[in-house]
Amino acid sequence: MISKRAQAVSPSETLAISAKAKELTRQGKSVVSLSAGEPDFKTPRHICDAAIKAINDGFHGYTMNTGTPELRQSISDKLRRDNKLNYDPSQIVCTNGAKQALGFSMLAMVDEGDEVIIPTPYWVSYPQMVNIAGGTPVTVRTSFENNYRMTPEQLENAITENTKAIMLCSPSNPTGTCYSADELKALAEVLADHPQVNIISDEIYEYIVFDNDHVSILNIAPELKERTVLINGFSKGFAMTGWRLGYLAAPKPFADAVAKIQSQETSAPSSISQKAGEAAYRGDLEAVKNMRNSFKKRRDYIVDALSNIDGLKCFKPSGAFYVFPDISHYLGTTSPSGNTIESSTDLCMYLIEEHGLAAVPGDAFGEPKGMRLSYASSMDDLKEAIKRLQTGLQELT
Repeated sequence: MISKRAQAVSPSETLAISAKAKELTRQGKSVVSLSAGEPDFKTPRHICDAAIKAINDGFHGYTMNTGTPELRQSISDKLRRDNKLNYDPSQIVCTNGAKQALGFSMLAMVDEGDEVIIPTPYWVSYPQMVNIAGGTPVTVRTSFENNYRMTPEQLENAITENTKAIMLCSPSNPTGTCYSADELKALAEVLADHPQVNIISDEIYEYIVFDNDHVSILNIAPELKERTVLINGFSKGFAMTGWRLGYLAAPKPFADAVAKIQSQETSAPSSISQKAGEAAYRGDLEAVKNMRNSFKKRRDYIVDALSNIDGLKCFKPSGAFYVFPDISHYLGTTSPSGNTIESSTDLCMYLIEEHGLAAVPGDAFGEPKGMRLSYASSMDDLKEAIKRLQTGLQELT
């Protein structure tokens, strides 16, 4: 009964760790979870008020498949205002979360035998989405020493006659790293020599950049616009994860192709969420700035704390709300119960089972020497997490 396609898909390891943490909590065990990629803030009041008004006004029917004209216009205005990018509303498709925008983009772009280049560490769903579309994910392993950024030489070496696209994610999940303008320019110069290669630019964390303004590859290389799909959404910057609202902006023929797929799979996002998204982009960004400032303080704390733990290496990420320390020093060690820590998965299972600390193993992201810790948690939780991590690592021999 089960298709080969479904059998080939792996479940999300980030969700698996979160489920493990919740189960242990239900059993009465103390668990500090730094596994979820979810802001711990409430959705700003003006956004919630817009949703409540929509409900009270009876705005609860189906909308246009690609999203309401008002929401798509607000996204178009936002892209012009915040990103200096010009997209007509007809080039925008609103989706049930940015994840759906990514998945439908793969279905609309990738044919069997096509290759999609994915820098490692990658968000867990990227390779699986390529597999579902019938393509072949080609991972390019980046280095801790380069803050896990792909070099132009690595990109050039990965491109073949079958390359259909490259996945870019800046700021990055899981590492928090951001590509600089110069680094994006160097990648764009490589792509200029390979006109068959499309770009999928995941910019969902654009509002959570600490030290400089967010830079899109289209700001650096506007000539790539006709082969670039811009992915974004409301979940991270506005703490709207459960509202399930994302979008893509792309050349009109591609947007139309995605719209056809969406019309048969899900249709438009929730009408209430769309009104909330409209309010998010029409309102001020004061709440977003306050959230970002809080994340920056947490980042500075956790990077400093991790750097003071023997054997761990951790660079200071430029965006998102994750750190991705190098844990290779602890691979090959033995836990007090006699189990060998052979992988980052082993280490994370040991930490959650023996010390009540939930983190996501680097194996889930294609980097066996790393571990993702989310600092989208209270400062008290972060301090307790550091204590448990330090204790757990000290017990390994």
